[in-house]
Amino acid sequence: MADRPILFSAPMIRALLAGTKTQTRRLIKPRGKHRPSLFDGTWSDSYVLDHGNESWRQVDIPIKLGDRLWVRETWAPLSALTHNDPGVQALADGGFYRADGGTVDGEISKWLPSIFMPRHASRLTLIVTDVRVERLQDISEADADAECFGGNYPGDVLPEVFHGDREQYGHLSMAQCYGRLWNHINGAGAWEENPWIVAYTFTVHHGNIDQIAQVAA
Repeated sequence: MADRPILFSAPMIRALLAGTKTQTRRLIKPRGKHRPSLFDGTWSDSYVLDHGNESWRQVDIPIKLGDRLWVRETWAPLSALTHNDPGVQALADGGFYRADGGTVDGEISKWLPSIFMPRHASRLTLIVTDVRVERLQDISEADADAECFGGNYPGDVLPEVFHGDREQYGHLSMAQCYGRLWNHINGAGAWEENPWIVAYTFTVHHGNIDQIAQVAA
């Protein structure tokens, strides 16, 4: 078991907070040389079968079953507040979070990208309960729903992705909706490429990773 950081965008942070996101999919990054195909199926240990190539390429799966992930998101420390308002500062738990929105958004001098969030400022912790390697388009309806939709209409969850009225997207399956989301994040045609991905399932815990550890102890 290891503690690792993981980045999420503001819409995905809101889904984590709302309890509608319990899975995430990340692209696999191949490394090393091709190896002859010696295994049955399409996945064994740390190897995947390459597109159009009957050989195996070693890949790196950094997150393992049981790992604890501390979530990084766009944030600002208390010092970024443009005016000294004790009442506002009392509402902040060590900093401000862009995903929360609200009136404080216009009063922050500078938001810091999620990559720069230190461990102590993280407010969400994920514990990995399942790790699967699969093709992106192998996602099931239930898994697509667990990516952020939570049984809700996609436009209500991600208005920046699903524009227009309900009739425009009402005929789409959850997997198709997730495909549109994937293209929105990774660029046009990314879903159609059907790459190898790692699908992580996790439980969401509201609290800093070190605070959760203290409670558990």
